[in-house]
Amino acid sequence: MTYEMTAGHPAAGRPDRARGERTAPPQRRILISGASVAGPALAYWLGRYGYRTTVIELAPALRGGGFAVDFRGAAHRVVLERMGVLEAIRRHRTGPGTPMTFIDGQGRDLSTLPPEFAAGEVEILRSELARLLHEHSLTPPDGGPAPEYLFGDSLTSLTETADGVHATFERGAPRTFDLVIGADGLHSTVRRLAFAPEERCVSHLGYYFAAWDLPAGAGDLGARPVGYGEPGRLVTVGRLPRRTGEPGYTGEAFCVFASEDELPYDRRDIRSQKRVIARAYEGAGWRTPELLDTLWQTDDLYFDSISRVDVPHWSTGRIALLGDAAYGATLGGMGTGSAIVGAYVLAGELALAGADHRTAFARYEQKLRPYVTRCQEGGRGAGEFFAPTTQEAIDARNTALNTPSTVTAMLEQGHDVSAAITLEDYPSLVTGPASTVG
Repeated sequence: MTYEMTAGHPAAGRPDRARGERTAPPQRRILISGASVAGPALAYWLGRYGYRTTVIELAPALRGGGFAVDFRGAAHRVVLERMGVLEAIRRHRTGPGTPMTFIDGQGRDLSTLPPEFAAGEVEILRSELARLLHEHSLTPPDGGPAPEYLFGDSLTSLTETADGVHATFERGAPRTFDLVIGADGLHSTVRRLAFAPEERCVSHLGYYFAAWDLPAGAGDLGARPVGYGEPGRLVTVGRLPRRTGEPGYTGEAFCVFASEDELPYDRRDIRSQKRVIARAYEGAGWRTPELLDTLWQTDDLYFDSISRVDVPHWSTGRIALLGDAAYGATLGGMGTGSAIVGAYVLAGELALAGADHRTAFARYEQKLRPYVTRCQEGGRGAGEFFAPTTQEAIDARNTALNTPSTVTAMLEQGHDVSAAITLEDYPSLVTGPASTVG
């Protein structure tokens, strides 16, 4: 079948197989679409278990940019430790973090957001994390096969046959793989080709957000982390300790604004995105016009809606989804940590199931869906927290942040959600030419 719209899904309720040591078939070839976080993490684990992987990425190289992501809770920590990257992430963390102060139009302090609220236990630039995971995937333990990375290309069709998936590309020659994994984000190409159009899988949650570096010449705009909000829109500025010493770097800007309707713009046209942001902040107070001047100077902008991905089934035949492509929540949904955990579980289940990918995909979804569904709930509240749509709601948010017991309860709730999964020790269960005990 050639995938253009929705296809079938593996049968649920299959009898559980006996658990125990399995040997991963090293000859199996797996295509992974996406080289941000989930893709390289999955490539590492599959290489460790003996699979041969190819990772395709639309961007011409690993993406840059100063947007920071975080990890929190036992589940995230355990997977990073078993991968052997936790200490490297700590070495490249953005720093201990600095509280962000919400201010009024005259710059007067209203409330303070503790650094651990946004930064978790360890925060790192997304671009730095992608680089670390990419490098780590290239040297699987015990001589496992290193992945092949193909940058600057994208899938155009996926056709499943009796014993594989035939893939065609925008630039490269057609190839056939045993399995295909879509780890290509909120706007997943694999999901569009093999499952359903984006509008049937992605729900707009009423907000947009953007992040960009402040260019040289921004003066003291990013001198301290502050956030200025009006009903339905927020702008923040600050500095990431990890990048403060870089030439030309004076800080970063972050903004969140409400829009009940989805806005028309070209996702591959940065000027189109800048125009949308500028319109959203017309007439805003404080130093917002000054901040928007820096927007027009940047060449590296991250902009997207705050949306939630819901796919009825994460696999169809020999094709499966991972990370934001399957269960994204854009902002506040612990998407980076969920992607790391998901890659660990998916690779482990594939290795334990051997040639039975249907069983592996079913068990992966069974184990992970309840966990990521709870994590996704944070995405619905992120926009409302940062940019409440009424002044009364802004005042209530500030009052809550000025109440220590409330802040403590919110932090504890986040840690409870991130830890709410039991992880099998897959490295010790799987035997094979590239496996080790984690």
